[in-house]
Amino acid sequence: MGRLTALLTTLVVASVVIYGAMFVVPGDPASLLVGGSKPNPEALAAIRRQFHLDEPFWQSYLRWLGGAVRGDFGMSLVYRSPVADLIAARALTTLLLVAYAAIVIIVAGVGLGLLAGWKERRAGAVITVATTVMMGAPTFVMAVVFVAVFATGLGWFPVFGAGSGLADRLWHLTLPAFALAFSWIAYVAQMTRASVREELRSEHVDTARGRGVPERSILRRHVLRNASGPILTVSGLTVAGLFAGTAVAEQAFGINGVGALLVQSAAKQDLAIVQAISLVLVVAFVMVNMLVDVANALLDPRATRRTAG
Repeated sequence: MGRLTALLTTLVVASVVIYGAMFVVPGDPASLLVGGSKPNPEALAAIRRQFHLDEPFWQSYLRWLGGAVRGDFGMSLVYRSPVADLIAARALTTLLLVAYAAIVIIVAGVGLGLLAGWKERRAGAVITVATTVMMGAPTFVMAVVFVAVFATGLGWFPVFGAGSGLADRLWHLTLPAFALAFSWIAYVAQMTRASVREELRSEHVDTARGRGVPERSILRRHVLRNASGPILTVSGLTVAGLFAGTAVAEQAFGINGVGALLVQSAAKQDLAIVQAISLVLVVAFVMVNMLVDVANALLDPRATRRTAG
């Protein structure tokens, strides 16, 4: 119950910050919304009425939040379309990109971390050095490298666009997904290695070895079972962070997703879209964290009871 309250509080506070951002910047919020150096007074008045800026802040905020809860984020000033429709038309592409990158991160990151933790003397040092280098590679740098090598050089993958149909989309999203996942793989691998090494040094593992339990059984029954909680938490936080990182990958590969829409709308000062996408990203982050908490509780109910106590 305490965690649910904290998550709801996070959503409320984030929504206040997102909506209140336009009141913090210098000048009239209506002037920011309408754009231009010398906006028409009649246009300013229309914008104030449309966005209820002529009302007290809390009244206009509650009106906006109520609409957002119903899926109504208002109209885009640039695209002249409902914001919800603009986001919905691009949501599937972004979700596919995030899911693709998440699978790559979890499979490669956890796999490398397990190998580095279990075979510390042989593969551990190499993987640790490699992942340390990988963590310093931003998404936009890897996008350029992947395009130069695998798209332009080898011609294996397309450079731009998201494709059509599931198979074609996955083919188009391969390079963006790997560019988005690259540094996160290293992070998950290092955290997994640390969790595995900690469990390998624990007393119950020494006891199992003393009883002659095979090493593979020790890894499966003792190490992985107890290290799964921290690994799941790190993986969940990583997946949640991917939603914010999609903007870079989508811009780099010309993908018409929600992240690219956020960047384009910010450049055009289409504040209604920026507010809506920002709120959606916060909700996605909170939902992923909530799912991780539920999964951890199912894996280890004792941890939930200890937290509640």
